[in-house]
Amino acid sequence: MMDLYSSQRAMRNMRKAAMQRGVIAILDVGTSKIACLVLRFDGPETLRESDGVGSMAGQSSFRIIGAATTRSRGVRFGEIDAMQETERAIRTAVQAAQKMANVRVDHVIACFSGAGPRSYGLAGSIELHDSQVSEQDVARALAACEVPDFGAGREVLHAQPVNFALDHRSGMGDPRGQIGNKLAVDMHLLTVDTDVIQNLLYCINRCDLDLAGIASSAYAAGISSLVEDEQELGAACIDMGGGTTGLSIFIKKHMIYTDCVRMGGDHVTMDISKGLQVPLATAERIKTFYGGVHATGMDDREMIEIGGDTGDWEHDRRTASRAELIGIMRPRVEEILEEVRARLDAAGFEHLPSQQIVLTGGASQIPGLDGLAPKILGQQVRIGRPLRVQGLPQAATGSPFAAAVGLCLFAAHPQDEWWDFEIPSERYPARSLKRAVKWFKENW
Repeated sequence: MMDLYSSQRAMRNMRKAAMQRGVIAILDVGTSKIACLVLRFDGPETLRESDGVGSMAGQSSFRIIGAATTRSRGVRFGEIDAMQETERAIRTAVQAAQKMANVRVDHVIACFSGAGPRSYGLAGSIELHDSQVSEQDVARALAACEVPDFGAGREVLHAQPVNFALDHRSGMGDPRGQIGNKLAVDMHLLTVDTDVIQNLLYCINRCDLDLAGIASSAYAAGISSLVEDEQELGAACIDMGGGTTGLSIFIKKHMIYTDCVRMGGDHVTMDISKGLQVPLATAERIKTFYGGVHATGMDDREMIEIGGDTGDWEHDRRTASRAELIGIMRPRVEEILEEVRARLDAAGFEHLPSQQIVLTGGASQIPGLDGLAPKILGQQVRIGRPLRVQGLPQAATGSPFAAAVGLCLFAAHPQDEWWDFEIPSERYPARSLKRAVKWFKENW
């Protein structure tokens, strides 16, 4: 655990160094595309007080000065499958973004989906030596959280304090400086498969880049797609990508749960390819231009030229009705949404005071999804777009870029994690492990 703690601390220091130099790259390693954005930070970092335990490093304004995307290669279900191909794709995206920005970048902050994410809710508490809560007290309280045995081959990706209680006052953002006797903390811990992170690190290092931070795509998409009220009152972000569909649940501006369904837009494309007997590239084009999940009477009459270049005239001039295409797409989209629904139920999403659901990611652009999703997920569903960020090219403002934009915000204002505190090496008596969402019922 401690070696991971030190590697995350090292990344934090690298991020600070990069920000002092003024530029850092953002890398979203997805199954269907790899996006790279180059950020320039301007002006001194100013501390913000309002968000409680937010960022120790403070906040700084930035603009995007370079952006590029390339077709992803060697990535399956959000995980790197063929190292050299992924390395080439990362290199291509980073070089193109650097060229546009006209600067060289040494540090990247990356996000990825997949890797079997598992969420834990931990609790720890300590008696205060002095009645006023200090930075060291927060560190001791975090150290008092019993870390579950999450098994070999797993490591911690995020470890964020999400709620503090001082004596009988719960729901505090930042207890430092407050007076009391007993400090308790709830922490959200997210673990992922170590190999996935190692492979990503290896590819990034092979491109002569240093990793200055790493985040889950579902978390990044939530930061950029949920509006402030949704993050505060309770909402889920469903990031529908090519190979995976990530979900993250937020409340009180913190992510408290994340999971991932190993299905996405690529699976819809594969179904079309099989159903209409066309190559994947043709299936993707048909999906993009004619796809949908809601058939009307018109769609029986609308014929789609499937085309082909086999040289067999009969085979090459086939057509299919749009209703037929929708009949292929809808069952898979329903399956993905039903799987998401099951994960939300398992997380206890219905206990939140507000249950807004926001769909984002490339596959959220399928026409008719806004009509189908509420039937499966519940009434409060909207299709989301990421926040507007200074300098973002028009082509990158849509939902496929939710995770990349969220990662920019994460780079500029990282949420405090337990490696930002000097955790004392001697461990305190272990405390209980709670379900990730259990404390809403108790603390709301």
